[in-house]
Amino acid sequence: MPEKPYDHTQIELKWHERWQNAGFYQAEENSAKPKFYVLEMLPYPSGTLHIGHIRNYSIGDALARYKWMRGFNVLHPMGWDAFGLPAENAAIANDTPPRDWTLRNIAAMKKTHRRFAFSYDWDREVSTCEPEYYRWNQWFFLQMLQRGLAYRKKALVNWCPTCATVLANEQVVEGCCWRHESTPVEQRALEQWFLKITAYADQLLDDIRGLEGGWPERVLTMQRNWIGRSEGAEIDFKLAETGQPIRVFTTRVDTIYGATCVILAPEHSLNEQLPDTAGKAQAKAMVDARANQGPGDVLKEGFFTGHYAVNPYSGEQVPIWVGNFVLMGYGTGAIMAVPAHDARDFEFCRKYGIAVRPVVRPADGELAVEPGMLEPYEEYGVVENSGPWSGLTSEEARRKMAAFAEEHGFGKAAVTFRIKDWGISRQRYWGTPIPVIHCPNCGVVPVPESQLPVVLPDRIEITGTGRSPLENVPEFVNVACPTCGGAARRETDTMDTFIDSSWYFYRYCDPHNSAAPFDSAKIAYWFEIDQYIGGVEHAILHLIYSRFFTKMMRDLGLISNSEPVRRMFTQGMVIAEGAKMSKSKGNVVGADMLAEKFGADTARLFVLFAAPPEKEVDWRWEGAEGIYRFLGRVFRFVTRTAGSGGSGASDKKVLRKLHQTLKKITEDFETRWHFNTCIASVMELVNVLYAEEENLSSALLAEVNEKLALLLAPFAPYLAQEIWEELGKEGPVFRQSWPAFDPELAKEEEAEIVVQVNGKLRTRISASFGTPKEELERRALADEKIQPFLAGKQVVKLITVPDKLVNIVVR
Repeated sequence: MPEKPYDHTQIELKWHERWQNAGFYQAEENSAKPKFYVLEMLPYPSGTLHIGHIRNYSIGDALARYKWMRGFNVLHPMGWDAFGLPAENAAIANDTPPRDWTLRNIAAMKKTHRRFAFSYDWDREVSTCEPEYYRWNQWFFLQMLQRGLAYRKKALVNWCPTCATVLANEQVVEGCCWRHESTPVEQRALEQWFLKITAYADQLLDDIRGLEGGWPERVLTMQRNWIGRSEGAEIDFKLAETGQPIRVFTTRVDTIYGATCVILAPEHSLNEQLPDTAGKAQAKAMVDARANQGPGDVLKEGFFTGHYAVNPYSGEQVPIWVGNFVLMGYGTGAIMAVPAHDARDFEFCRKYGIAVRPVVRPADGELAVEPGMLEPYEEYGVVENSGPWSGLTSEEARRKMAAFAEEHGFGKAAVTFRIKDWGISRQRYWGTPIPVIHCPNCGVVPVPESQLPVVLPDRIEITGTGRSPLENVPEFVNVACPTCGGAARRETDTMDTFIDSSWYFYRYCDPHNSAAPFDSAKIAYWFEIDQYIGGVEHAILHLIYSRFFTKMMRDLGLISNSEPVRRMFTQGMVIAEGAKMSKSKGNVVGADMLAEKFGADTARLFVLFAAPPEKEVDWRWEGAEGIYRFLGRVFRFVTRTAGSGGSGASDKKVLRKLHQTLKKITEDFETRWHFNTCIASVMELVNVLYAEEENLSSALLAEVNEKLALLLAPFAPYLAQEIWEELGKEGPVFRQSWPAFDPELAKEEEAEIVVQVNGKLRTRISASFGTPKEELERRALADEKIQPFLAGKQVVKLITVPDKLVNIVVR
């Protein structure tokens, strides 16, 4: 056949049109095949896809196509995390309703997905802003409300006094409102809805053990730390003047005789009564400063309240301070400071001249002496100067002192968690309405299930000021109480959008069900997700929330699995020309532009070839050009050699290389996913084909060309399909069987022997497998590249590993 030029536009648009509505990617129901559920995290519909998105989707798509070729029933769906603040911001900036903006973006992104031939089952598409979806968010909320897992309490929020509105954390820029940088953000206490995720804290932590080996250890470590289980004791100090208890949590009750002050969080309720007017203002300033500071950012500051607390063990009075580094959300919001045995306390107390008193010594050492103590001793040891507990080990003292506190009514052994209940209230329009009604007679009343969904009103005014845009829609707010029939008001807060993404992958299994969130039998077939793919930035919130939702749904009797995901993969990010992509830098590499300039196959292949999928990729235009040239070489070779043949003198050599390539790619798909080396091995095969083209028989060329199409099918689907057709084959190439390799044919005839001198690589030699060590040593010593390193030296020893290495030791 005559050689054809590679015209990516003609090839890709041709198959793009043919595949549009062909239904090739639909998962089968009630299949006897083994199932494989592969999923990339659903995107927020920002409007455009860039090369970073393409990398994420190319990884999942390659795996889906490979699994189809291995005979699996594959579920590979896509949807849209469609609620969120950017749509409201766009409404303010462009006078565009959030729904219109969102749906327009979805249409644009879906068009790009299709252009890149990602193998999604679009019949299962889910958009979280549609009432058909978010009604089940509301249904889940009602189930949790009924079981005490949803509740309402006052909590601090970011508040802009100029806008008179609540701000999301993302809208706070260096402590000020994002709209006007001169307005400091305050913290205000408002009634908020919470989900009791802490009821599952032990399960969330303990079940991590079952994820080991399938999830990245980095992600599991982040989750363990976020959940943060701490065993210790809760102890009541007492306000000296009144005897009012001040409960502290400590993991080291064995050090309590070294406590030299009690420190309250700025939000602690005692700050309403203990400090003077100036102190109250100082505490409020600390609270407001939290708007742009995490606990790791805080320069430790505090002030003395003028009051004292009584240590229940020693009877000693210690000063009560307020410290900006003490968190109300951890433990009880009050700590006992033991500067001699805690680095944080040591720093604070040294700064303010508070006493440092050592009470624990190393088991084989002396008790530190103060003054002159340069750093705290934080390890366990032997307790000293601690009344009847002196002489006990720290471990024994912890147990006995906690039991003593419980026996005498001033404390108990306790467990606390860093993770706190999930605040889901958002004073926003573009989110799921919370399905409760506030009645002056009946209190908080759940919306009856028969009245779900509570639908967001369309075309409302969004100004960015005031609490919630929904408060200004009387036809939404004013309703009759379902219980008494009297005048009542709807809840105007909407749900955190992490609710939407906490269970969406279950809905994919049954997306059109109007009677339930899903059919439990379908979940039993598809779950757990076999492979989930997304960024490590979602390691904590999204992945912990989705694990919580799974356990909650299990306890509702909807599912039987306790975890949603069997294997988790976090891909590396994509940068451009050495810098992180951003609109301000003008270096965002758009997907549509790439498809036009180079083609979808080139972009897909580049992001898979440039680095292992877990590593960072630097987009380089010259790299994309190299991939484009490679695809052209493949296409020209196949079209030139299809139906032709030569002498066959190199058939054996090329057949071995083919089976080595098949073995390499198959094993990589099944284990480590080093797609970069998979693609490199195809490139090596193509190089060999070009070198040996005239010496290959027609039968061998026919086999190689067919296998090339199958090998490229997961990575470059357009080119693979075009080659398949050029070879006279029918049907979608990725629905063919994956080619098997012959282990015997994949073996090298000769081993590559590393030759070292004093442990340093100097050359390599080839030898038949099983060559005697004496022959290997003779050839190594005689090699011309080794001779200069032996001149004037004495060979002391030869270390030989058959078929692998000869190390010549000289002096």
